[in-house]
Amino acid sequence: MQAESRPRSRRERVLIIKPGYSETLDPDNSGVVSLGDILRTTVILHLFPPETHEVTWLADQKGVPLLKGNPYIDRLLVINPFTPHLLLSEWFDVVINFEKEPGICAVSDRIPAWRRFGFRLDPQTHTAVAYDHSDEALHITRNPTAKRSKEKSWSTILYEMLGHRYAEQPYVLGHQPISPVRYDVGLNHLIGKKFPLKRWPEDDWKRLYEELSPEFSVCWQQGENDIEDYIEWIASCRMLVTNDSLGLHIALALGKPVVALFGPTIASEVYAPQLVRITPPLEWECIPCIENTCAQPTTCMSHIEVGQVAKTVRRILNI
Repeated sequence: MQAESRPRSRRERVLIIKPGYSETLDPDNSGVVSLGDILRTTVILHLFPPETHEVTWLADQKGVPLLKGNPYIDRLLVINPFTPHLLLSEWFDVVINFEKEPGICAVSDRIPAWRRFGFRLDPQTHTAVAYDHSDEALHITRNPTAKRSKEKSWSTILYEMLGHRYAEQPYVLGHQPISPVRYDVGLNHLIGKKFPLKRWPEDDWKRLYEELSPEFSVCWQQGENDIEDYIEWIASCRMLVTNDSLGLHIALALGKPVVALFGPTIASEVYAPQLVRITPPLEWECIPCIENTCAQPTTCMSHIEVGQVAKTVRRILNI
């Protein structure tokens, strides 16, 4: 098909490849699905309004509850052994590949499309390389120093990868909760197995509960075995105190005030007007280390003071 023969009246077809197997701005290629990475990527959907665009999102089954029902997504395509053959039989105006896994890059490169963004495959090295606008993102994944020193938010970099300027657009959550607010504070204290160092110590969580519960209704994390139940629990809280985890991003997507505790991960990666970020009061050069193991006698997260977190919660709830 020649460019001049493309129909002008139809909606543009957009394919977003983001099952979450490799984090867009991290070097990790473990294959463990990052649900937080999937939800954070929904910020780009504002660039493709349903009136003018028909969006297909390629997802892993684990990410479906986050995306199902999303008003910006026309088709949620779950990966299976036959999915590449299906996509190679279609064509799109835009293909966006946020996965760096070589096999996914190879398939993405062959899908008929007018424009491409994100990552592609180098046929000589069999590694991911960048399309236009994505060089900085790829550099960050390969250079720990650059990643630790960057000041741009994750959303800003995603928008720049598509040649646009980020203007504080929010995430777009698929599942819309129906739970009324029942609790003042939700304690999102659990963490996934992938980055255990992100967790604030359990004793500090218990002390925070003891300090806040005489003044406010406080609820421990619920729904950890079912994403929709998890979303409903977060919706039932006026605000959330959380580690750097999926719950943080769900709460932001729901417009909740959030107090987020950061140590080994990069606090500046996450931005929202209602977000308060708390980091350890330390001058350690290793913070943020972005590592899974710690060389210090005590982890940086253990230095975040319960009193500071409680004071921040009181300030938010008493406004």
